Amino acid sequence: MLDHATLVRLCRARDRLHRIDDDAPVSALAREAGVSVYAFIRLYAAVFGQTPHQQRIALRLERAQQLLACGDRSVTDVCAEVGFASLGSFSALFARRVGVAPSRYRRRFHAVVVRPARVPAQLIPGCLLLMGGIAALAIPEKRTVHDPQYRDRPLR
Repeated sequence: MLDHATLVRLCRARDRLHRIDDDAPVSALAREAGVSVYAFIRLYAAVFGQTPHQQRIALRLERAQQLLACGDRSVTDVCAEVGFASLGSFSALFARRVGVAPSRYRRRFHAVVVRPARVPAQLIPGCLLLMGGIAALAIPEKRTVHDPQYRDRPLR
């Protein structure tokens, strides 16, 4: 049976694993949890259903799926960004877990993901422009009845 303090330390280790840029070894996570490496792996798997290594791989592959679907990066760039050293092992593992090769996944979902078109600043509400820090575009020029281009249109 786990005591509360050990469970809290395991949760902190899981939170650290979820930071994809933090590549701490399992031994460091075990040390922070206050248990041996083997006890840490057993406890982690019992509590979270996966070993720390399995969790880290799953998180990396999930991040790779996001980058391939939404970004303009190559498979090689995504492989390096999510922490894999070998493109071959990344591609094989990705295909085994996701069901398709990373390049095919990228082609399939890259066309589906809608990228917002560049909208002219005049069509964006002023409050959004102000929130985005584009104050100069948020304040429209003052129109008067005497402006010929606005003569037939009502003023705001």
